[in-house]
Amino acid sequence: MNLYVNEISGIADAIVSMFMSRRSWTREKEMEIREVCERVLSRQGKIVDGAAPEDMARYDKWMDSLVKWGWQHVTMLRYIDISVTVEGLHRAGQDDWDSHAARFGNRIIRSSTRLANFGYEMSDWYQDKIIPTDSALALLGIEAPEVIERDGERFVKTINGYIKEEYKDSSDVKRGLYMLSIPSNFIFKVNLTEWAHVFKERSSQGSANPEVKLCCEGIADQIEQMQPRFNRELFLKIKN
Repeated sequence: MNLYVNEISGIADAIVSMFMSRRSWTREKEMEIREVCERVLSRQGKIVDGAAPEDMARYDKWMDSLVKWGWQHVTMLRYIDISVTVEGLHRAGQDDWDSHAARFGNRIIRSSTRLANFGYEMSDWYQDKIIPTDSALALLGIEAPEVIERDGERFVKTINGYIKEEYKDSSDVKRGLYMLSIPSNFIFKVNLTEWAHVFKERSSQGSANPEVKLCCEGIADQIEQMQPRFNRELFLKIKN
């Protein structure tokens, strides 16, 4: 499984919202915030090396205040979006992740079992833990027949079983034999407030599937690497 935090965006908006809330906003202040963030942050939302000390001082002051107040005034943190691509989480784990679609604002799209074909594939986590029946038969030197008949109907061998001959090329039918261990890729976007809820539910401290926990913890690591203030302590503290 590979995890990629692509981008953290909306930090300038979140800082501006803080000044709005305190009625200390001016358009000049907003432009200052945006210009400083443009100089301090990369396109991916990571703090750049070699930023001017005066810019970093202002940025740090704003971000300290944002984190100080944002954990309880959670609308401010909803301005911050996190874009993530996940490669190779098993399909059952993908279903668990899909259960948070409302938290993502429905911004999640995965590999479809209807539009794509899967072979004898499984996620890394399952590789040394299970052996599909077809693979087990091959290890035992047992050759399964290419065609079987039932009630006068022909069924042809395919991945993980047999399909009625007339449906052998139907994606809708083939996916009925796919195992939940198949690897799934997906991309999602979530705001920081809603991510805190997902983290609480799917982290190593929760009751999620082990591979889902690895996914969640890996994403948390990368978020913190890009923005050190966005760490596990904050995720657990955010009221959501």
